[in-house]
Amino acid sequence: MAHVNKRANGQWRARYRGPAGKEHAQHFARKVDAERWLDSVRADLSSGSYVDPARGRVKFGEWAEQWLAESVHLKPKTVAGYESVLSRHVLPRWGSVPVASIDRAAVKTWVATMSADGVGPGTIKNIVNVTSAVLRSAIEAGALKVNPCTGLRLERAERAEMHFLDAEEVARLADAIGGPYGVLVTFAAYTGLRAGELAALRWERVDLIRGSVDVVESFAEVHGALVLGPTKTYARRTVALPRFLVDLLAPTASASGLVFASPDGGPLRHSNFYRRHYRPAVKAAGLPDGLRFHDLRHTTVALLVAQGAHPLAIKERLGHSSITVTLDQYGHLLPSLDEALTEGLERAYREARADSMRTQRGQVVPITGSQEAL
Repeated sequence: MAHVNKRANGQWRARYRGPAGKEHAQHFARKVDAERWLDSVRADLSSGSYVDPARGRVKFGEWAEQWLAESVHLKPKTVAGYESVLSRHVLPRWGSVPVASIDRAAVKTWVATMSADGVGPGTIKNIVNVTSAVLRSAIEAGALKVNPCTGLRLERAERAEMHFLDAEEVARLADAIGGPYGVLVTFAAYTGLRAGELAALRWERVDLIRGSVDVVESFAEVHGALVLGPTKTYARRTVALPRFLVDLLAPTASASGLVFASPDGGPLRHSNFYRRHYRPAVKAAGLPDGLRFHDLRHTTVALLVAQGAHPLAIKERLGHSSITVTLDQYGHLLPSLDEALTEGLERAYREARADSMRTQRGQVVPITGSQEAL
């Protein structure tokens, strides 16, 4: 029910009852404006884009709390990252602001201020994405009509430089670390497993006879504690092992337990391993100072491309969610693969022509040009 009536002070009062049964009112100087407002409310109710004024007055911080509580489907590490972004960057600015009061102009000013303060483009993108996700939940609940974060033009973040080792450099790095961690480095460079997947790999998942490992789970460090969960893409995959990796693993094989454990037999904490063993070994091996452990995963791709691997085979081995991810990250390596394929086509053609010419020389009647064209 909706109607307009004139009040004693001369203003026109427009009233309607919302879906929840609560009455809402707005005052106007002219009757026509009051009726237009009611018409827009009716249109929103009819189209499903109605915004509840009471919900719009709920502060952003409350919506953020509700959004996090509903994120039970996300990995603990992902939720921890969202909590960090909210507490450090978003809530100090928007926590006490009614969600309906957050408009595009204010968001653009906020983004510009963060940029001027030296916040990196990648960090700003994460901040805006989290803010946008909270606002989407408010829209779904009828507290907001449009998302002021949608379509913002943000400065593109520079992708971290990738380092690719060749086989000799991998061997040098493995020798510099030595022992079981040397095997870990070699294994990482030739299988492409992520650090968390390596830390979670158990002997039950290793088939030394067939030469393969099943990648099923991964460790993540959340608030200082190691949490075991599914792989990054939630997908299980099997990775074939070159024979030399089987030979390296065999002497330490066990019926159970972790393949790459810490000295006390527990899960290997990547942060400790990186600081105490990996970084000193990179320096000792004379490799680039910026070489990250994740660059061993990139190295796997470079080694596979050098062998002529198809992008789909690379995707499957690395456990990417889609071929688009593979091409986006490593497309710049594929020209060398294309060159190899082109050279192979050239070689196949010339060998076929040479065989044809030898056949012609052995025949009484030579093949004519018209026959050759056929």
